[in-house]
Amino acid sequence: MMARAHKVRATRGERRSTPASLLIMHASELLTLGGTPGPRRWDAASELGLIEDGAVYAEQDRIVDVGTTSQVLSRHPRASVQLDATGTVVMPGFVDPHTHVVFAGSREREVEWKSQGLSYADIAARGGGILQTVGATRDAKEEGLAQDGANRLRAMAAFGTTTVEAKSGYGLDPDNERKVLRSIVEAGRIAGLDVVPTFLGAHAIPPEFGGRPEAYVDLVLGDMLEAVTSDGLASFCDVFVDVGYFSVDQARRILTKAREVGLRPKVHADELSDTGGAALAAEMQAVSADHLNHASSEGIEAMSHEGVIAVLLPATSLASHIPFADGRRLVAAGVPVAIGTDFNPNTWCESMQLAIALACHHNGLTPAEAITAATLNAAHAIGREQDVGSVESGKLADLLVLDIPSWRHLGYRLGGNAVETVVKRGRILHRRPGTR
Repeated sequence: MMARAHKVRATRGERRSTPASLLIMHASELLTLGGTPGPRRWDAASELGLIEDGAVYAEQDRIVDVGTTSQVLSRHPRASVQLDATGTVVMPGFVDPHTHVVFAGSREREVEWKSQGLSYADIAARGGGILQTVGATRDAKEEGLAQDGANRLRAMAAFGTTTVEAKSGYGLDPDNERKVLRSIVEAGRIAGLDVVPTFLGAHAIPPEFGGRPEAYVDLVLGDMLEAVTSDGLASFCDVFVDVGYFSVDQARRILTKAREVGLRPKVHADELSDTGGAALAAEMQAVSADHLNHASSEGIEAMSHEGVIAVLLPATSLASHIPFADGRRLVAAGVPVAIGTDFNPNTWCESMQLAIALACHHNGLTPAEAITAATLNAAHAIGREQDVGSVESGKLADLLVLDIPSWRHLGYRLGGNAVETVVKRGRILHRRPGTR
């Protein structure tokens, strides 16, 4: 029977400040994702660490105790805020490891072009695509970019996302890339989410470098990387490796230099065709290779050997009318798999719940594998596994209360929003309207 919204109650009124202590108890299913350390692969990817009648106790922004309700209450009988989660599923907040959440403008007219059969390349040639967004973003003020980004992050939080990776790549010159990265940081501050910035200067060749891709690569390697790293604006460096964008050799040069200056490598790999992105990610010992719709068997094997995390983006396949990545093949090869929304002007997807369901229906993941992919493995894909991705003592109290009878409903339901309560760093960030 479905849990009712009023099943979750707080003992005190909600506050903007973090409470001294928080107790969530009587969860029908508490998914801890505790257990095997490191990114989960093979059978371990299905380990959810389920506790029936589960409870979580946190002090300030950190989890202190996890177990059955009777166990936790015996050690921590009182808390300044108490939530009765009877009839619900409690789990870690979703970690979205791949987004482009800060940009100006929108590209809704492209839906008509896709309906008429135009491809990704056709739309770009018609004046749409990445470069249209670059033009709008260059013209936008930093304050507006940050506020729009914060609004999108709030919408994502309402669907249960508590930690987000966000890429630049709509500036494509030193000043505008810095502007976008600063806006990413400010958007996270406004929205109250943890946001991990990634430098994606190698997203596309800007118009002023048309016909001169090597000159643009030199700019990325020089002034652009220097501008980004001098202010400590990013944690990762990503490159879009595909036909019409950047070659393996160009990406290798950029990622090698980025690693030398302290940015960890990532690769937009083999989205539109097999261009060797997966193999490059393994060669560079990248943290993740993302998309992988056309990855070769050799590239996947190399990723498995190097422990590169595969980030699947099923909503992009849906929006761009391209094949879905073969998640079953990745799992069988021993590649740790994560899932993201790829929120961007082409794929306006705010919901990790939808990404999980699409991954189950179209990427070949089981519901348990998809939940792991959207939490613990996603945290590893953005270097935040010490803080988020599982419900364990010492980690941030980033928690979801879901109004569903079983965790399997996350892979079952297409659309809708099961979120009843979102807790971020021990504070109630979002409550479903009508929840008492």
